[in-house]
Amino acid sequence: MNSEAVTVAALLGDAAQRLATALGLDSRTARIEARALAAHVLKVEPVWLLAHDTDIPNAAGRADFRGLLERRLAGEPIAYLTGWREFYGHALRVTPDVLIPRPETELLVERALARIPLNTGYDVLELGCGSGCIAISLALERPRARITAIDCSAAALDIARGNADRLHASVEFLTSHWYSGLDGRQFDMIVANPPYVVSDDWHLAQGDVRYEPLGALASGIDGLDALRLIVEGAHLYLRPQAYLLLEHGYDQAEAVRALLASAGMASIETWPDMAGVQRVSCGKVSA
Repeated sequence: MNSEAVTVAALLGDAAQRLATALGLDSRTARIEARALAAHVLKVEPVWLLAHDTDIPNAAGRADFRGLLERRLAGEPIAYLTGWREFYGHALRVTPDVLIPRPETELLVERALARIPLNTGYDVLELGCGSGCIAISLALERPRARITAIDCSAAALDIARGNADRLHASVEFLTSHWYSGLDGRQFDMIVANPPYVVSDDWHLAQGDVRYEPLGALASGIDGLDALRLIVEGAHLYLRPQAYLLLEHGYDQAEAVRALLASAGMASIETWPDMAGVQRVSCGKVSA
């Protein structure tokens, strides 16, 4: 599309068609992505584009949009191109230093919230916080709880702290490789969405995940290295009657339940996400 008098509607229509063809997107998703890129470049809300579809963006805006579109057509994730991703109703800053928050992880938040009292202090630890999406969501929904979030990546912690500050979420962030920096502290709940993809899984070379930090995705030959470490070490950091909630892969529910049982956990449960995938498992310290 070379015309200088191209309207917003024409620009978006062409972009959506190219996105659908290049990335195999359905038409609705392609239109959403095209609007997201245009809204970011033009610094407007997506709804503005619908109300101004006959407007003609200036040359700089068109050039910037097409540059961003080419990067998306090459496979770069929308979240990294715009710098934002919505999670649990909140806009979070994301960069290639952190995993892109995904809708299925909201199940982990929901199940944790169901176990955190509304009006009393409760100590919650998130392991491997990345963008901070889980810890921040818990802090905003349970302001009386004391939320601690750890990550081994300084860059990820910078992103998480920035998100917490902007959303006015009270979270203590610490540098730690899993439990290494906790100095024997104990909690009423531990939550984690750790790496759980098999290290040679072909999906790691497909789609958005090609651009995401590998250390936040892959975890050994069976995908269970991080989950195993977390479960086996949890008893040192959980109080009596405390909970351990874990997100895991689509085919790992049985293995994670076995890990929880081997660690002496009681009241072991697994819940499906909106796609019906067994996605989150929980165990409770029995004494």
